[in-house]
Amino acid sequence: MPNPILPPPDLHRHGGDGWVTCGDHRHWGLFGAAGLLLARRDDDGVPSHLVLQHRALWSHMGGTWGIPGGALAPDEEPSAGALREAAEEAAIDPAAVHVVGTHVLEHPAWSYTTVVADVAPGYGVEPRAADPESLEVRWVSLADLDRLTLLPAFGESLPRLLALLG
Repeated sequence: MPNPILPPPDLHRHGGDGWVTCGDHRHWGLFGAAGLLLARRDDDGVPSHLVLQHRALWSHMGGTWGIPGGALAPDEEPSAGALREAAEEAAIDPAAVHVVGTHVLEHPAWSYTTVVADVAPGYGVEPRAADPESLEVRWVSLADLDRLTLLPAFGESLPRLLALLG
């Protein structure tokens, strides 16, 4: 039986994996990191649900909720990295994603790009935990966000991210 607090040895790896020291803390991703905030809208066109990931206990800030994402590979553009990570972690087909904007969190030695998107017209998305980096991946109603323990940086940036959805 796998240990829930240790990463599995066969997880997908690439040259961007590693920690970057930034002042008194560390960030994952030698070339930065990116994630996908995917929204579903109600019949009136208002964002109603987000795809969120319940992070594996062994991961950084494990047990919190955030978006699928991770370290960028060498020479990988943030949008491509966010879509790759969402496919790996949440089984989200990149063709089903319509990007509406990005938000970059800049630190002196590292950055995190959130790709903000809607489900593309004509597509349905049924996210799921597609690898061991997640305890669960699912659509979460905006009304239920306050019931979850969010990854702190995600929670702080959420108002700005939702504003990008219009």
